[in-house]
Amino acid sequence: MKKIYLVLFLSIFNLAFGQVSFNKNGVADNRPRLFVFTNATIVVDASTTIEKATMIVKNDIIEAVGKDLKIPKGAVVYDLLGKRIYPSFIEMYSDYGMPEIKRAAGRGFGGQQQLETNTKGAFAMNQAIKPEIDATMLFVADAKKAEEMRKLGFGTALIHSMDGIVRGTGAVVNFADGKENELILKGKVSSHYSLDKGSSTQYTPVSKMGSVSLLRQAYLDAEWYANGGSAKEKNLSLEAITAQKSLLQIYESDDRLGILRGANIAKEFGINYVFKASGDEYQRIDEIKATNSSLIIPLVYPTAFDVEDPFDAEYVTMGEMKHWEMAPSNAGLLAKAGINFALTTAGLKSKSDFMANLRKAIENGLTEAKALEALTMIPAKLLKMEDKIGSLSTGKIANFMITSESVFGKTNTIYENWIAGKRYAFADLNTTDIRGIYNLKIEGVEDAKLTINGTIEKPEYAVLLKDSTKISPKFTRNGDLFTITLKTEKKATNDTRLSGYFTNKNFGGEGQSADGKSVKWSAAFTEANKIEVIKPDTSKAKVIEIGKVIYPFGAFGAIEKVKTENILVKNTTVWTNEKEGVITNTDVLLQNGKIATVGKNIKAPANTKEIDGTGKHLTNGIFDEHSHIALYSINDVQTVSSEVRMNDVINSEDINIYRQLAGGVTSSQLLHGSANCIGGQSAVIKLKWGEAPENLKMPNVDGFIKFALGENVKQGNNSATSSRYPITRMGVEQVFYDAFYRAKEYEKAWKEYNALKNKNGIAQPRKELELDALVEILNAKRFITCHSYVQSEINMLMKVADSLKFKINTFTHIMEGYKVADKMKEHGASASTFSDWWAYKMEVKEAIPYNAAILTKVGVTTAINSDDAEMARRLNQEAAKTILYGNVSEEEAWKMVTLNPAKMMHLDYKLGSIKAGKDADLVLWNNNPLSIYAKPLYTIIDGGIYFSEENDQKLQAANQKERNRLIQKLLQEKSGGAATQKVMPKKAAERHCDTIVEEQEGE
Repeated sequence: MKKIYLVLFLSIFNLAFGQVSFNKNGVADNRPRLFVFTNATIVVDASTTIEKATMIVKNDIIEAVGKDLKIPKGAVVYDLLGKRIYPSFIEMYSDYGMPEIKRAAGRGFGGQQQLETNTKGAFAMNQAIKPEIDATMLFVADAKKAEEMRKLGFGTALIHSMDGIVRGTGAVVNFADGKENELILKGKVSSHYSLDKGSSTQYTPVSKMGSVSLLRQAYLDAEWYANGGSAKEKNLSLEAITAQKSLLQIYESDDRLGILRGANIAKEFGINYVFKASGDEYQRIDEIKATNSSLIIPLVYPTAFDVEDPFDAEYVTMGEMKHWEMAPSNAGLLAKAGINFALTTAGLKSKSDFMANLRKAIENGLTEAKALEALTMIPAKLLKMEDKIGSLSTGKIANFMITSESVFGKTNTIYENWIAGKRYAFADLNTTDIRGIYNLKIEGVEDAKLTINGTIEKPEYAVLLKDSTKISPKFTRNGDLFTITLKTEKKATNDTRLSGYFTNKNFGGEGQSADGKSVKWSAAFTEANKIEVIKPDTSKAKVIEIGKVIYPFGAFGAIEKVKTENILVKNTTVWTNEKEGVITNTDVLLQNGKIATVGKNIKAPANTKEIDGTGKHLTNGIFDEHSHIALYSINDVQTVSSEVRMNDVINSEDINIYRQLAGGVTSSQLLHGSANCIGGQSAVIKLKWGEAPENLKMPNVDGFIKFALGENVKQGNNSATSSRYPITRMGVEQVFYDAFYRAKEYEKAWKEYNALKNKNGIAQPRKELELDALVEILNAKRFITCHSYVQSEINMLMKVADSLKFKINTFTHIMEGYKVADKMKEHGASASTFSDWWAYKMEVKEAIPYNAAILTKVGVTTAINSDDAEMARRLNQEAAKTILYGNVSEEEAWKMVTLNPAKMMHLDYKLGSIKAGKDADLVLWNNNPLSIYAKPLYTIIDGGIYFSEENDQKLQAANQKERNRLIQKLLQEKSGGAATQKVMPKKAAERHCDTIVEEQEGE
């Protein structure tokens, strides 16, 4: 009875599936199409293979799969003895059939700036937010591209428009020929996101952090709108975001840290993203696994670098060379770690490279079973379409391919790819397989060996003479008729030409020798079912073993991350920054990441590392209050950009982290740039080299934010062409008033709403990330570091703050601070300045090197900062300059780069001095830390040694050895005939406040 119901169901399903709304012009054949495939090795899915099996296909549905099935009458029967059937692959990340995306040119700072969206209709406030885009509405089949994908074994694809930050919905389509409404299997399957603004001509955003904040705001706005937040507008974009919440959510990441960034967004909004990855995920595999996210992995590998010229070799980083070597291991390492992923052709310059790259992944640790699963059932399950595609079982769509052997084999031939029961043939199923080894006999010539390798459709021929001479003959084939042309003697001037037939696994026939005589010849098959490959030349260099993943993945990375230790520094000079001052012959014990004891003759507990500090100086680690290292971008461009967060763009792989550890820096405030009156929110980090971004972020810190005054914010260099307000210093003041007046009204609206006892029918105010940060300032929950130069503007901002009842925490740069030091002290502002920078632009012409000393003597808490990756490596010397310029005491000078920055950041309760209970962030110097001869011997953070002179020497030696190994491997790759890419010199990024030109990533 169950079988009857099943047959009835399938008949109804097939009838329904086969019906379309188009009438055919002419006579149509509507008879059922019935096919039977027998004697095949059928790979049902990655874990199920049936030998000598049968599959029955009716129209576009698989009716049965198994052994000893009864062949129905009227069926077209294919005998596939010796061949295999696989489910067709599923492409999970494609723009097949989508319109071409044309990117706008000239976006960035300067020029006539388009500040508002020019999208027509009731849509989002930013052109890059376009969730209303529906792939089914844009889809136009492309016969050429479909054929390309079919030949690779793909049957279906998830497609979407790859344009914008919120990109709309995707659809699942078949790679068949036909009308679009027949090819779309399912619409609105997925919702797509990225941080690339795409074709948008709108001025903002221009940075990753700007894109993140825009995406956050879009989510918040959609929630507000869905809850009846606005009775005054119709917003189709916000409606679309809400409608898509239940769909598969796919987020495109540009690198392994981008996945971690996206995971933070997902966590914030309760979303489960599937990440379209970039291929370097093995470099942060533990952190990516911890996200519990599925991935879509490309098989895109870097081309070998041409390092034959030693000068060129110097421009390739170790990270680039290691990634070239290890990229093919990515999929295998992810599989070994238990991370769920699908594979994609996305990113390949040529789709034809896909199978070769997949085989390379298999050679580097990916199993064939996992590869098949990642191309079939995993995508099907992600799409929630495993009932229709992804395997070969009863009731599923007839998407399958017929192959000569394992679909991943180098010599495999994909004969046919059937999509929705429609046959697409690429090779003749009846082509005789002539591959093997033969004894070649030609009259008058010594016996030789004929070896035929390659694929069934494209055999590769070689003749090996008895003296080991290898000849590549020319074969011409017409069915089983062959013509062979070869030189049988080294000195022969003419070719030996043979013709004959292939019958019963043997060749034979007649021909003409090189001297014109008629000869008989034969080639007898000698080794059944075995194809011998002619052994390679053993004189070639052996393949060098693949290196290991290091943290971070580049120069000075280590196989293991730093761990907290218990450490006792014995008999050293301790700069306490406390009332005890500088004390000699003292011990400091570090336990569990904290300073445990400071005193004399401390006995080391068990499992404690002892360091002899005799003749050395122990200090707190340097705190750089104003830095821009370890960031992917530093500026967004709206006049008020308080919604952006530097925490979103921390680059834990920046070599400047290690370099600054070597200069004794342990903590930094990573500030937004100075392109905006109100910039973004700061990140406060510890320089934990080797850790991922989240582990760099300092926990339990107050919020900080960057403000700016002067030439940069009024766009002094391009105000004639700029349309962004303000363009005068007067306008800058009005920006502050306007922003905080809006913030006060915003806070008032929320207070009134929250005070309501009955909120039924009353819409809550719109949550605005920009104003949230300003309200935090008004409530002393976020604190300002302000880029400033001239006294008039410094006074102006303090007056604005006083009138609005908030404080300026720190004026940074503050080059004319000496003129207003008394007013700053009265206001309660700190100063973070340079030791002796001046005259690098008009605003700085009245700067003096006595600034820090004057501010200190007036009673202003003063720090010396870097604002420059290079200067941060020698902040100890910058502090020492205040002794030269102003006769500041050594201890006071040292506090300017340790305790005083900690005070400004409200972290002096745990940083900035050597006292029991504080964080074990210390530096042991070989000399007085203010000396030009001083250098760190150990830089310790939370009790972990992140830099030591001894380990640095080991790392340098290891780096040199690893670089040389990789360079030799690259040279070997080139000598072996592999394609190479030319090495291009790189310009070092110079990031500081006046680096205001920020391009959109990816351009």
